[in-house]
Amino acid sequence: MSFVFPPAPPASIAVFNSDDRLPVRRIFCVGRNYAAHAREMGKDPDRDPPFFFTKPADAVVDDAQVIPYPAETGNFHHEAELVVVIGKDGRNIPVEASYDHVWGYAVGNDLTRRDLQLAAREKGRPWDWGKAFDRSAVVGPVHPVAQSGHPESGRISLTVNGEVRQDADLSELIWSVKEVISTISRSIELRRGDLIMTGTPAGVGPLAVGDTCVVSIAGLGEISTVIGPRA
Repeated sequence: MSFVFPPAPPASIAVFNSDDRLPVRRIFCVGRNYAAHAREMGKDPDRDPPFFFTKPADAVVDDAQVIPYPAETGNFHHEAELVVVIGKDGRNIPVEASYDHVWGYAVGNDLTRRDLQLAAREKGRPWDWGKAFDRSAVVGPVHPVAQSGHPESGRISLTVNGEVRQDADLSELIWSVKEVISTISRSIELRRGDLIMTGTPAGVGPLAVGDTCVVSIAGLGEISTVIGPRA
């Protein structure tokens, strides 16, 4: 078989303390998974079933990169997140077996064109233009479970130019990592290389050209992103 034009190189992310790269298949994101963030977005925190949106695999960006301020927005936001990396295929995964499907964890930043997201939400339209744009998923090196364990608590924080904007604990997730994995797998078979961005704490806010944004998670280190001139 031949292709009519060369296929794009596979999207990938770094692996902690390794020269290997981990191929990215899909990116799932959990919406409003911290109670305080749900409130700041004008929604009630509750235990209704979690909801999801996606980003394209090639939206991933490594740590320590310059990201251009994206087009068509005047309200570009940061969102600190714990990222789960799936390493074993599964469908209808029981909650108690969910950790068996995790390869590792990473620090992430779900970059968002907030004005476009909110405009779409008000019209009952998909969030893609606000969430799934180029270079919108910053993901740091993946820490294999054998090294990191399964982080169920610990500080998650974000600073912009040294000022703390987001500061919470992973234990504050409304839906745990195990529950999120199980829920997704009931609708879509999870595959190796799938990433799950598990939601962001309160304190999301705007980024400007020249800003340095740092996300930290206890036990997983930190990632840093500089915002460059408008694309």
